[in-house]
Amino acid sequence: MKRFPMMLQLMLTLICVMAIPTAILTWYSGTQIVGYSESAIADTSLAGLRANRELNENALSNLSQDAVQLAGTNIFDRIRSFQTYSELNSDYSDVSSALQVLNELVSLNHRVDGVNSTYFLLDGADYVVSTDRGITKLDRYEPVDWMEKALEGRRGIGGVWYPRQLESGDQVVSYLLPLNRLSTTTRGTIVVNLSESQIANYLSSSEPGAEGFMLLKSDGTIISHNDKSLILTDGYEQPYIKQILNEPAREGHAFHVLEGERLLYTWSRSDQLGWWNINVYSMDQLMTKTFNLQRSIIFITGMIIIAGTILAVLLATWLSQPVRKLVRTMRERSGLGSTNKNELAFLESAFRRMQEEEEGLHTLLQEREQDTRSLSIHHLLRGDVKKQIAEMFPERYYTVAVVSIDRFRRYVSKNNPETRSYNRYLLLSKCESLFPEGIYARGIYQGDGCFVFIMNYGQEELENGLTQLRGTLVQIRDTALDLLGHSVTTGVSSQTEFGDSMPERVAEATEAIKHRMIKGSGCIFHWKPEAERSKKYIYPTNSERRIVNFLERADLDSILAELDTVRKDIISDESISYDNILFIYNQIIGVTIKHLRENNISTSRIFAGRGNIYSAIASTDTLDELENYLHDFFKEIIQHLERNTGEANHGERIIRYLEENFCKEIVFEEMAKEIGISYSYMRKIVFELTGKSLIDYTNQLRIEKAKLLLVDSKMTITQIASEVGYYNVQSFNRFFRKYEGMPPSSYKTSRSKTS
Repeated sequence: MKRFPMMLQLMLTLICVMAIPTAILTWYSGTQIVGYSESAIADTSLAGLRANRELNENALSNLSQDAVQLAGTNIFDRIRSFQTYSELNSDYSDVSSALQVLNELVSLNHRVDGVNSTYFLLDGADYVVSTDRGITKLDRYEPVDWMEKALEGRRGIGGVWYPRQLESGDQVVSYLLPLNRLSTTTRGTIVVNLSESQIANYLSSSEPGAEGFMLLKSDGTIISHNDKSLILTDGYEQPYIKQILNEPAREGHAFHVLEGERLLYTWSRSDQLGWWNINVYSMDQLMTKTFNLQRSIIFITGMIIIAGTILAVLLATWLSQPVRKLVRTMRERSGLGSTNKNELAFLESAFRRMQEEEEGLHTLLQEREQDTRSLSIHHLLRGDVKKQIAEMFPERYYTVAVVSIDRFRRYVSKNNPETRSYNRYLLLSKCESLFPEGIYARGIYQGDGCFVFIMNYGQEELENGLTQLRGTLVQIRDTALDLLGHSVTTGVSSQTEFGDSMPERVAEATEAIKHRMIKGSGCIFHWKPEAERSKKYIYPTNSERRIVNFLERADLDSILAELDTVRKDIISDESISYDNILFIYNQIIGVTIKHLRENNISTSRIFAGRGNIYSAIASTDTLDELENYLHDFFKEIIQHLERNTGEANHGERIIRYLEENFCKEIVFEEMAKEIGISYSYMRKIVFELTGKSLIDYTNQLRIEKAKLLLVDSKMTITQIASEVGYYNVQSFNRFFRKYEGMPPSSYKTSRSKTS
């Protein structure tokens, strides 16, 4: 339609508005007048009730089948072993397993409209996995004692539907499905709560004269009703319901008079669930609407035919004239679009383009303003005071706060770059808005998990003791915890009157953060000038010596006890610095690695996958993290030493055997049997000890021996080849050239000239 002029579109539209309704209403009047006899009304209403009942049954059946399919998977096996909430939360991978169960329940919710909530209760567990409250303890969730009553009389392995009211007051019909032994070894129950309002949507009739509806169990309990106060009450107390429920027919209709009004009752019983569906209609209203409909159709048809013909052309011309004039002017002046477009389509395209240009310009201005402000702050932190700084910070006094993310490496590992960038944007935006009136604050991200906030204030705030500023720093800490999911430590510098001293204030705030090494993370530390220390770094020399001694005996318990002693010594020294603490632990690790290498122990095998050990220590925030890291560090060493003691003994025997027998013919398989190990394991041990294969190491021993004989003896090359274990000169020449880069004769000549 966008290819046709607007005037033509309006004319066609108005004509269709006249012709189509006329045809529809004429047909409607002819069929509806006949159909609204009492018998036709009853049959139509019963068909509508039957369709609503089948719609409801299909929805319930689909929901129960989805629950059965979910029960047939092995998803619940992942949390089968966790009986308590604390066990489930003891490890991140365990929580991930529970979250996968939760995701499956959420997916089950979305498959059918109107599901209030879904949860899974593991038999004997003290927690529940639910879509409305997540993974929570059972005593914090709604009571589940109703399940036993609901499952009474259950037959087979299928689930049961049970109407009830939640603690929140919501009426639901719950589907209980105990997991059966045929599909899974996990014992538990899936509960799907379908809102009664959704069932009401299925059952409520939009037909004229509809008075109400109800859904009853086979015992007469009302499951759903248009009057919500009657839900879960006895349906036999309602008029004519007892008579209907005692009818032998599965479905039918009947006419009754209630309080002077003639009513039509239609009912249909579900073979699948045994529930009764009942609708009530007012016959008086139905017949009144029939007569009114006839008169309305005649009137509307006449009005459309008379008015539509006259107005079609007039309205099309008059309504389109301003738009056509506007479009013609815009085309002449702006050159937008092509001339064969519909006027409305042209305006839509033009306004969309103008809106996009306006939004792009607004966004560009915002980005330029933000970039200029951030660049000015970076200049200020480097001590370069620009003119823009005075506009941003008009007051006299400055203070710098550095907010550092605790356990930053763990935070980085758990969040992708896009998430981290978004979190930084949110944190800076929200934190800048927390500062009270009178304090001008701007923040930037400096990298490595550190945010820098420059706070500018006047004499009045300074005289008030900056109490509001302290409260704001606490709010920033709490806000960061909510946004990042990690605690933060804040360092606050001293105040200054000069913008060009910002680098020193940033250094003070950064130095203050180092106090979390002893006092813990998540705190706010204010920088204080420290008195000059006359003593040198402390270092536990005795503990170092004892750790090395314990390491030689592979005594892990004694090493851990000695590390605990070192930690207590550090805590007891109030004047110890952050650098001194890192020096102590770096030195202990360095001495340990030195001891291992002096004893020919491959540290690369022990610490493979750990990365840079010293960088890992430098990135820790607290003594507890340092101690845990050292515990794991020494555990890996002890485990490696215990595992490789047997290999070392075998290695000594293999090397000694080769050095004693390399001039003979060695059958390596027989040699391995003699030592008591497999041939492949023997090759592995030789490679780890020498860096060479078993054959290469044997040939190297032979070539070294041959080099001595070539220089110090008068034996021929053939004799030397036989002497060192080669049974033909060709093999000897080939291996000698491989290892020495020249034939034996050239080697002998070169050595003879040298001597």
